[in-house]
Amino acid sequence: MKTQELFKVLESNQDKSLLFEYAPNLLIGANYHITEVKHLTVDSVDCGSQTDAWKETIIQLWESPSELGKTEYMTVYKALAILKKVGKMKPYVLDAEVKFEYSNATFHTAQLFVNDFDIRGNNLIVKLAIEKTDCKAKEICGVQDVEATVTSNEPCCSPDGNCC
Repeated sequence: MKTQELFKVLESNQDKSLLFEYAPNLLIGANYHITEVKHLTVDSVDCGSQTDAWKETIIQLWESPSELGKTEYMTVYKALAILKKVGKMKPYVLDAEVKFEYSNATFHTAQLFVNDFDIRGNNLIVKLAIEKTDCKAKEICGVQDVEATVTSNEPCCSPDGNCC
C-alpha cells in the first residue's frame, strides 16, 4: 500500500479505533504508540548487478509496558493527527510504499507491509504481513523458481558428497 492510500483509508475512518493485525488473528496491544516515522530512500544493487531505487515510509509501533492491560485502542483521528504533524516537519513521499515496524516478546522485529484492511464495527483493522526475501535477478543468475531436489544416496554434506 502506498502512503497516500493509507492516508485516504485513515481520512475515511476517523471515527473508528485503529487496530493492527501483525499476524493472522494476532493484534498489536491497545497499549501501542506511534514512536517514529522514517522516510527512507533505498538505493540498491542486487546479485545480478542491477541497480534500483525507491522510497518507503516506515511507521514504528511500540507497546508501552506501563500500559499493559489497556483496552481502548488509539483512534484513527489521533493517529492521523500524529502522522500529519510528522508530515509538516518532514514531508511524505505519497507514492512511497508504507510499512509498519513492530516487535513484541514473541515476535521478532520486522517491517511489515499492509496486506489489507477491514472494518469491523467501530474498528479499522490494518492487516499487516511479512514480505519474504527473494532473488530479484533470477533470470540473470539462472535461479529457478522451483527448488531442485537432490537425489543421492550419499549424505549431502559428507566430506565425499559433491553437492555442498
